[in-house]
Amino acid sequence: MSAHRPEAEVTTPHPESHGSSIPLLVVAGPTAVGKTDFAVALAERLRDMVTMEAVSADSRQVYREMEIATAKPTAEQRARLPHQLTDVVRPDEGYTLAQYQADATVAIADIWARGRLPLLLGGTGLYVRAVVDGLAIPAVPPDPALRATLEAEVAAHGVAALHARLTALDPVMAARIDAKNPHRLIRALEVCIGSGRPLSEQQGARPTPYRPLILGLNMERAALYARADARVDAMLAAGLVEEARGLAARGYGWGLPAMSSLGYREIGAYLRGEATLAAAVERLKLNTHAYIRRQLTWFRPDTRIIWLYAERPAEELAELAEGLVRPWIATA
Repeated sequence: MSAHRPEAEVTTPHPESHGSSIPLLVVAGPTAVGKTDFAVALAERLRDMVTMEAVSADSRQVYREMEIATAKPTAEQRARLPHQLTDVVRPDEGYTLAQYQADATVAIADIWARGRLPLLLGGTGLYVRAVVDGLAIPAVPPDPALRATLEAEVAAHGVAALHARLTALDPVMAARIDAKNPHRLIRALEVCIGSGRPLSEQQGARPTPYRPLILGLNMERAALYARADARVDAMLAAGLVEEARGLAARGYGWGLPAMSSLGYREIGAYLRGEATLAAAVERLKLNTHAYIRRQLTWFRPDTRIIWLYAERPAEELAELAEGLVRPWIATA
C-alpha cells in the first residue's frame, strides 16, 4: 500500500458477491487525509444520479460537546452531505462497539429505504469492519472487579504494563489498538480473560446485507504528517484548550474514555499542570502520527480497498473516483 506515487491512482479491487441488496459506499483512511472534504465533493458530483447520506464511522465523533479535537464535519459540510451517528451520547456515557454496529445498521437501512445512497465515512477501522463485515462482537459482560484490578495495575505500573500483558495474551489485538489508551486495553483484556480466548480470534465476519465499494484515501507519509500537524495548529486556533477546559469544568473527568482521546488527553495534561502547552502540543502531534500508523496498519490487509492517493485537491480526487462509483451505482 505504498503512497509514494506522484499521481492519484487506484488499485484493482477484488470483486466478490454476497448476494447483497443494499449498496454501501465506504470512504476510509487515516486521520487528516481529507475524507470529509472528499466525500462532500464526491456526493455533489454524483447528485444528478443519486443523493448520498453519510453514516459516521468515527469512535470519537459520537460524543456531544466535543467538536474541535474530534474534527466533526462543519455545519456547512453537513448541509452539503447529511451525517448520521455524530453527537450520539454525552462524554460521560458509555458507547460500545455493539451499540455502534446496531445503530449504524439501522441508519444505513433507513437511508436506503428513503431512496438515498448510504456512505460509511470515517477512520475507525474497527467501526468500519463491524458494519461492512458484520463483525461478531464477543458477548463478554463488564467485570467490575477485574476492571478495578487492571486500573490499579495502571496506577501502579503505568499503561505500558497493561499493553505488555495484552501482548502476551493477544499480540494481534495489541498491535491494532492504541497502546496508550487504558480503556481499550482493559476491555480487550476483559474479553481475553473472561472468555479464555484472544479477542482477535473472536472477531470473525458474518453475512451482511451490503454490497460495498470501499475507497481508501492515503498519501505520502511525510505529507500526511505535515497535514496532521497543520490541523492540530488549526484546532488550537479554533479554541481546543478552551473546549477541553470547559468540558472539565462541566464535570467530565479526565479518566473518561471520551476525555482520553487524542487532543483532550494531551491538553488535559497541560490544564492539570503536568506539561507546558508547547510540550502538550508536541505530544499531540507525535501521538497523531502514531495513530495514523495504527490506522494504516489496520486497513492495509483489506484487499477490497481501492486506494486513492490524495495529494491533489478534493474536487480533483472526486472526479477521479466518479469513474469508479458511477458504474457501481448503476448496478444497484
